[in-house]
Amino acid sequence: MKRNATAVWNGTGKEGSGHLTTQSGVLSATQYSFNTRFADGIGTNPEELVAAAHAGCFTMKLSFVLNAAGFTADAIETRCDITLDNGSITESHLNVKATVPGIDAEKFAECVADAKANCPISKLYNTNITHEAVLG
Repeated sequence: MKRNATAVWNGTGKEGSGHLTTQSGVLSATQYSFNTRFADGIGTNPEELVAAAHAGCFTMKLSFVLNAAGFTADAIETRCDITLDNGSITESHLNVKATVPGIDAEKFAECVADAKANCPISKLYNTNITHEAVLG
């Protein structure tokens, strides 16, 4: 399976602007700019999208891990905070709250650790990055 998204940027890094479109159409020419990334502009930014991806992936993986251990969550809510510092993402912090009937704190902690280590977005942070570039 492959998924894709496209970014288009026009102008300088600070004064320019761009838009993001995803294969599914959930994002369709969604605006992003210097202000949406580093100030309080209206639109999205790469770090927000990484946070959403990590929160969503981890939460679904936790559901699978809990199911494999014989539990079904009534609800799982995960907030992901991405820290951008000096031009690098230095941390992805997951804060999860869940209601899981019948599970004890130790087993829940074990399942959370498994999901954190094994969701595809967590693994992405240690992945090989390849590229193709065309100057046109």
